[in-house]
Amino acid sequence: MWDGMFRAELYDQKHKMNGSSVALTVFAVGRLVPALPLGPQRSMKVIQVAGHSRWQEVSMTRMKTIAETIASDIRHHSTHVFCMDVDQAFAGRFGSEALGDSVALLHAYYYRLPKLLYTYDYNPKSTAYMATGDFYYHAAVFGGSCASVQAATEACYRGILRDKGNGVEARWHDESHLNKYFWLHKPSKLLSPEYCWDPLIGQRKDIRC
Repeated sequence: MWDGMFRAELYDQKHKMNGSSVALTVFAVGRLVPALPLGPQRSMKVIQVAGHSRWQEVSMTRMKTIAETIASDIRHHSTHVFCMDVDQAFAGRFGSEALGDSVALLHAYYYRLPKLLYTYDYNPKSTAYMATGDFYYHAAVFGGSCASVQAATEACYRGILRDKGNGVEARWHDESHLNKYFWLHKPSKLLSPEYCWDPLIGQRKDIRC
């Protein structure tokens, strides 16, 4: 899904007719939880999670937290859920065109590189091990229907637990496990890097953001 290849109003109309609603999960430390002014029919819920001394542990255990929160809360009021990193800002449209059953994002730093430079987990002792793949997906943004995201996060966390039991930690933690999951279970929609672009990369002809 690239800018310029869709008519936004058609997606908006479709999802309004279908009654689609979206929950957004963002993990942050206390000092990064702002008092946000919310628009009509918008709400924010702060859920406290266990702290960890290593950011890698926070990153990996979020898969467990997302799956549990979908099961206990989100699925009761939303049709879709997106999971995002906190250190991002919306600078353009991120609309209903991004909704799908299973949604993945091309990593801005990898999408134009040859596959041999993709940083999959090449350790055969890890459940995230991949000898090859198709794309390199960015864990900073992924989503889909509640059922699909719950299945993905549960699978990733099971892999993380198995690795822990074997004294192994995947190369890029939850992102490595997510790449393995999307390799085995293809996403139904693939977002361009425009949806999570890093300005430090600079401008490119195929990126509009």
